[in-house]
Amino acid sequence: MKLRMLAGVSALMIAAGLSACSDNSASSSDGTTTIDVWLMRDSVSAQFQKEFVSGFEAAHPRIKVKVQIQEWDGIGEKVTAALASNDAPDVIETGNTQVAQFAQSGGLLDLSDKVGELGGGSWLKGLAEPGAYEGKQYGIPYYAANRVVIYRTDLFKKAGIDASAVKTRDQWIAATKKLDNAQTQGIYLPGQMWYALAGFIWDEGGDLAVRSGGSWKGALDTPQALRGMDFYQRLQALGKGPKDSDEAQPPQAEVMAKGQVAQIISTPGGANVITQNNPGLKGKLGFFPIPGKTAAHPGSVFIGGSDLVIPAASGKQEAAFTFVKDLTGDTWQRKLAAAMSYVPNKTTLADAVASDPGASAMAAGAAVGRATPNTPGWAAVEAKNPVKDYMTAVLTGADARKQAAKASAAITDAMKGSS
Repeated sequence: MKLRMLAGVSALMIAAGLSACSDNSASSSDGTTTIDVWLMRDSVSAQFQKEFVSGFEAAHPRIKVKVQIQEWDGIGEKVTAALASNDAPDVIETGNTQVAQFAQSGGLLDLSDKVGELGGGSWLKGLAEPGAYEGKQYGIPYYAANRVVIYRTDLFKKAGIDASAVKTRDQWIAATKKLDNAQTQGIYLPGQMWYALAGFIWDEGGDLAVRSGGSWKGALDTPQALRGMDFYQRLQALGKGPKDSDEAQPPQAEVMAKGQVAQIISTPGGANVITQNNPGLKGKLGFFPIPGKTAAHPGSVFIGGSDLVIPAASGKQEAAFTFVKDLTGDTWQRKLAAAMSYVPNKTTLADAVASDPGASAMAAGAAVGRATPNTPGWAAVEAKNPVKDYMTAVLTGADARKQAAKASAAITDAMKGSS
């Protein structure tokens, strides 16, 4: 979901659009059309994939589907080559933040005129916005996942805290202080969880980078972004998380499994890792959305997930669009949410995960979720990630304003160098 890549296909291939496509030339002698679809490993289960393909082919007997599972490792180069060839697949699953990279050089079909037909008015912004590039919609939202708070229900109860009442940042800080004692870390928050920081910055009205005068520049030194960092610093101080590493070093779910941590910020799947490492915590974990500045809505979160795109070089675009329409439509989105505990692609489908505590907490946050700056240049920022260095510097006592200005300049230079 964080990979970035470029595609190289003539923009002229897009001009024909869906209306000029014909699957007749691609049909076999029996009148059927076979589309090649690239889906990513572990995005969906083999059982769900089989169920969807069988259902799709039954509903559309003239279309056959050949699914090829792709590995995330090295997918950028593989997709780039495919989009530049005359033998591209017909549908590709991409990370939501990858779409701009492929669209930049004209490798994807413009689906802007299909947004209404696909119910785009209720798409999650964190999937839809990065699926667009320069005002055109190339990526169609597929599914989403985001971070929530995983908490120890027994420790909250012992401290007299009702997790359902923790709706605001101030309430969250107060509850975490109450949990923090000699035996318990109120929260385990490593110093470089920059996706969490991004959410706090977005809540303040800031951003990681902004576009100005046709170019992008770092924005960590704005008053809004500094307020977001200040909140991160206050929250991080209520635990013993390392200041110079992220949630993977050490794996934070394994840290929580040791029994002394009351909360972590994680996708709900982290709960499974916790109980696998400590079966004694089974039944003692709960979830709630990351709190916002006010109780009116949850805090902003980074939306991870996937979009579906149709290569401009596909010769079977009508059949490919039919596939995309079905898989991203309400019927199969509900089935996908139930099967995989994902957040559906539309806010109107949040009830599909109402019975799943982790997924329903995700869905609440996803409604106000966002993605990283929608520019191909952001890939260069993530490659070195000055945001992490900035966070560590501030958490270890450096002047926040000076460090923010330094990090913003590094972000600006990285994006310029990649353009």
